[in-house]
Amino acid sequence: MSLRIAIAGAGLLGRLFALHLARAGHAVRVFDPAPDAQARGAAGWTAAGMLSPVAELECADEQVFALGLRSLALWPALVASLPSPVDLRFAGSLLLAHRGDEGAARRVIDLLAAKAPAGRAPQPVTGEQLRELEPDVQRMAHAWLLPGEGQIDTVQAMAALAEAAAAAGARFHWSRPVESLGAGWVQAAGERTEADWVIDVRGTGARPEQPVRGVRGEIIHLHAPGLHLNRPLRLLHPRHRVYIVPRTGDRIVVGASEIESEDRSPISVRSIVELLTAAHSVLPALAEARLLHTDTNLRPALPDNLPELRCAPGMLEVNGLFRHGWLIAPALVEEGLARLGVAGATDGNPP
Repeated sequence: MSLRIAIAGAGLLGRLFALHLARAGHAVRVFDPAPDAQARGAAGWTAAGMLSPVAELECADEQVFALGLRSLALWPALVASLPSPVDLRFAGSLLLAHRGDEGAARRVIDLLAAKAPAGRAPQPVTGEQLRELEPDVQRMAHAWLLPGEGQIDTVQAMAALAEAAAAAGARFHWSRPVESLGAGWVQAAGERTEADWVIDVRGTGARPEQPVRGVRGEIIHLHAPGLHLNRPLRLLHPRHRVYIVPRTGDRIVVGASEIESEDRSPISVRSIVELLTAAHSVLPALAEARLLHTDTNLRPALPDNLPELRCAPGMLEVNGLFRHGWLIAPALVEEGLARLGVAGATDGNPP
C-alpha cells in the first residue's frame, strides 16, 4: 500500500528517507527552507565525511558504535545505486601525535582500546610502517591505525542523494520552511499538507519543540596537487582534534571536530592559522596548497550528545546526530523505516 509521507527537512536524513521511501513506491513530499538542492544550508554539507566508529568512541557510546558499524555495511550498496559518482573508501584511518603530546594521545588511545571490541582497538604503527602507508606524512613520534574505517565525499553524496530521490518520485518543495507540524500534518509556507506519516528531521530547525542545540563545525578546503594521502588522519592534540581528509581532484579537507558555539559567522583568522599550522606539521607539502574556500555550520546535538529516534502514531522524529551524522545516518534511517513498518534499507556486508 502506498503511503503519503511528508518529510520536514532536506538534510542528509531527509534525503535518505526520501530516497528509500520513494523507491518503495510511497508518495513523498519534502519541505525545506533552502532555495534548491545545491544550497548548503544543512549540516551534512559541512562535514569531512569520516566513517570512523572506533575513533568516535572517544565521545560516543555503544549505540553510536553499533549504528556506525551497521552504516559501514549499508553505505557501499547505497552509493552504488546512486546516479552520479560518490567517492567512498575503506582504507582505515590514522591517529597521529607529535613528541611531547604523548600524555593527551595516550589517554585517547587507552579510552578507545577499553571501549572498542576485540579486534578493533587502535593498532600501533612504526615509523617505517607509517612511511609505507602515507609517504607524504611527516615523521611522527606516535601513530596508530584504525583498520576498516572509511570516508565519503559529503558534497558528492548530498547532491547524488537528492538527484536519486527526485528521480524515484520524491517531490522536493524548496523555499518552503516548516512552520509547524503534528501527527499526520505539516504546515509550510501557509499551506497545510496531510500525510499518513510525518518525518521530522529538521536538526536545529526543530527548536523549540525539541531541546536541540547547535555545535559549530569549521572546515577548510584546500587544493594540493602532488600531495598523496590515502586515508583520513586525526592529529591528537592536547587542546583539540584536527582531522585531515583526502578527496578526489587533489583536494584536502582540514577541520576541527567541535566548538561549543552557535555562531554561524565565517571562520576566524585564529581558527585558520591553528588548523593549517597543525595540518602543515603533519603534511609539510601543504605549504604549497591553495585555499579554495571555508565552511562553517551548526551540528544538531541533544543534551546528552546522543541521537534520538522517537515514533508515535503518524509522527517519526530523528535528531541529535551531533558530529556523527555521516557515520550513523543510514542505520538510523533503516531503524526509522522499520518503526514505520515500511520497506527498509538495502542489506550490506561490513567492508
